[in-house]
Amino acid sequence: MLRIPNLSIPLHYTDDDLRQAVLRRLHAEQAALLSVRVFRRSVDARDKRDVHFVMTLEAEFRNEAAVLRGLKPGVAERVQDVHPRVRVRCSFRQRPVVVGAGPAGLFAALMLARNGARPILIERGKTVEERARDVLRLQTDGTLDPDSNVQFGEGGAGAFSDGKLTTGIKSPYIRFVLETFVRHGAPEDILILQKPHIGTDRLRGVVAGLRSEIISLGGEVRFSTCLTGLRLRGRYLEGVRVRTAAGTEEIDTNTVLLCIGHSARDTMQQLFLDGVRMVPKPLALGVRIEHPQRLINRAQWGAFADDPALGAADYKLNVHTADGRGVYTFCMCPGGQVICAASQPGGVAVNGMSEHARDGENANAALLVGIRPEDFGDDHPLSGFTFQHALEQAAYRAGGGGFLAPAQRVEDFLLRRASSGFGDVAPSYRPGVTPAELDAILPRWLCDDLRDGIRRMDGCLRGFAMPDAVLTGVETRSSSPVRILRDQLGMAEEIDGLYPVGEGAGFAGGITSAAVDGIRAAIAAMEAAAD
Repeated sequence: MLRIPNLSIPLHYTDDDLRQAVLRRLHAEQAALLSVRVFRRSVDARDKRDVHFVMTLEAEFRNEAAVLRGLKPGVAERVQDVHPRVRVRCSFRQRPVVVGAGPAGLFAALMLARNGARPILIERGKTVEERARDVLRLQTDGTLDPDSNVQFGEGGAGAFSDGKLTTGIKSPYIRFVLETFVRHGAPEDILILQKPHIGTDRLRGVVAGLRSEIISLGGEVRFSTCLTGLRLRGRYLEGVRVRTAAGTEEIDTNTVLLCIGHSARDTMQQLFLDGVRMVPKPLALGVRIEHPQRLINRAQWGAFADDPALGAADYKLNVHTADGRGVYTFCMCPGGQVICAASQPGGVAVNGMSEHARDGENANAALLVGIRPEDFGDDHPLSGFTFQHALEQAAYRAGGGGFLAPAQRVEDFLLRRASSGFGDVAPSYRPGVTPAELDAILPRWLCDDLRDGIRRMDGCLRGFAMPDAVLTGVETRSSSPVRILRDQLGMAEEIDGLYPVGEGAGFAGGITSAAVDGIRAAIAAMEAAAD
């Protein structure tokens, strides 16, 4: 099988169009071509008069060597097997424990289970089905069960995760992650789209399917089980302490894959007290911005905005500001809604999601400013959590309680005046918003950067500074504000057997990168167990 990149293909293409594109690029005879399939597809809309697809195709020929002979490097290449391989036989003396059932934890546990390790997967929250019910209650009456651990959005596999799989990392395991999602019910188009997306409505079933496979292979999944500490002998891990509905318990193990996510603040505090070495790291925070999806479609696709082959348009913007921080958009959700990402009473944090169809009225994205550790006001490794939480509490007060979120029209924000209501863009956040002045919640320098960013982005995407566009606050959970230090073997520094993994540990930035980090950690743990 040969892979051929960068082929221009019309929006409404046929199988013959694909075959002819391959034959032209490779100067091959039609009789030699056996089959063609799409490997990757993106949209080229740089020229609004000629919006088309750019594809990477895979083609099977009767004699690949003859086709490749004489071609310049990069025109085509042979397809390589990219499935993760474990080169040793699993030999854990005690069952490994995986802490956290987000993408890092699920894929770590899956790799261990597929190689006979019988992992114990513990998750402090409820099942994804139970969390979905908690989220619906939160959206309906504005109440939050303190034990529900409702966390969802771009960077996790919780009840209302968006299932956005775009990543900037390069890894041979990415294809394996996508294929595994498809195997458990994700739409097959995630295998070919440049910006793959499962959708909230489909992801919950996928997560349940991954969990079922882990169990079928001898793994054990325990929900409502919170890690409360490590049991150490010097630098050696001997077990973990957990809290369940029945009380406290100890699990004997010398291997823990720590995949706790970026919002487990109390767990991270306990790990710090246990001597796990960590440092503060930069992050970004700000607000969610909402526009009519039709405005984004017109800005991106021009005259092709209503073409059914394209669907809902997205965007990714990044501009420089005078203070050098920069403002950028993140986790853009076409046809989606702004959602509550609160995990603690008394604080409001927002995120975004789309269902697979992406057919909602509004588009939304995080609009973020870069934050440095020196902005936290303290050099303690966990000071970033305090910084985040203070802003979430301010947003809760400005919303008036009940997890209502403060929101402001873009025009009002740019003119530094409070909003009294909303216009053509109806805020999608539930349980609801309160007109507010974001300058009263966020630091002045951050708001000034957001204003500068909005004006600059309007020059990149026409209509971005639309007066009736809505800003909803606050977006604080874009990434972890702390990194757990780990050595070349992937273990926590000075603690043998503890593997910090994924977003919470500061080594990933989204579902796919977290899943890949989980796979790598599982392989590292299995190789260490064989030594």
